[in-house]
Amino acid sequence: MKSFDPKYIQQLVIPHRLITIIRQIGEYKGKQDLYRQQAPEMLENLRHVAMIQSTESSNRLEGITADIKRIQELVKESTTPANRPEAEIAGYRDVLNTIHGSYAHIPFKDSIILQLHRDLMKYAGKEGGCWKSVANEISELLPDGTKRIRFIPVQPYQTAEYMKLLHERFDTQFAEQSLDSLLLIPLYILDFLCIHPFLDGNGRMARLLTVLLLYHNGYEVGRYISLERIIEQTKKSYYETLQNSSQGWHESAHDSLPWMEYCLSTILAAYKEFEGRFARISSGQGSKADMIMNAIDAYIGDFSISELAQACPVVSRDMLKHQLFKMRDNGIIEATGKGRYARWRKVTNS
Repeated sequence: MKSFDPKYIQQLVIPHRLITIIRQIGEYKGKQDLYRQQAPEMLENLRHVAMIQSTESSNRLEGITADIKRIQELVKESTTPANRPEAEIAGYRDVLNTIHGSYAHIPFKDSIILQLHRDLMKYAGKEGGCWKSVANEISELLPDGTKRIRFIPVQPYQTAEYMKLLHERFDTQFAEQSLDSLLLIPLYILDFLCIHPFLDGNGRMARLLTVLLLYHNGYEVGRYISLERIIEQTKKSYYETLQNSSQGWHESAHDSLPWMEYCLSTILAAYKEFEGRFARISSGQGSKADMIMNAIDAYIGDFSISELAQACPVVSRDMLKHQLFKMRDNGIIEATGKGRYARWRKVTNS
């Protein structure tokens, strides 16, 4: 709510580079309908891949991990959680599914945030759906084993009031349209993380709310490209800009620009990746070949032809084999065995 203080907003100067990024994102946004009309099969495969990557990356950022095969099964809802990490992953899957499928019917209110957090925690047996009852802190573990406190969030007794005020001020700024929605979204997420309203799940909730707010403003890239994966790949910048922009937040003396630029750059990177994947179709290479490549991109570990066939149900087994051998010859993937039970994996360039 500090970032939406009227005095803070009035003094906020948006540099030209951020305006340029906003314009570029707007241009990509205008192409969304074209992609849906021209390549529905590819988009369905992208959606499936993005769900797996988003669920895996957002949880892994919090140290919550599971075998990739189990994550795929959990995302497909073909199995139930077998332990605490899988329970956390299943909760994220449910909330992300809710946002993807029902965003138009999800009002952006503090009471809704509580409901989404309840669903995030429902399998894990943790306190969900209520504001924190114990003070928390944002810290990091240094290589020598010592802990460094990055930020002291709002105290528990202040949390409900701060979240209520955050949503009131956000609604006011959104209605007044004094700032582009692409600037209001990172400001909201920054304030949310500085309040740190829950005992657990604040980072995951922030990433889920980013996707929801983008949907509410017509930006659908999060359905097809995993923003969470891009954040994980740039996590050093993620944590550094968050720390830089949170300094002085309690006094409304913080500099929100580093965080805003990071968030906008992440959205732009997702749209560029989206267009790059679509370009393989428009250039005549064929949607089925692209579906295979996108499916392979989703695998963290190795995979079999049978698993790839399940991910690409409209592609024949002969074409799958042809593409695998072609990518093997180009050094993109490699076989880990021979014969009927051979498995494949992406080649990592060290």
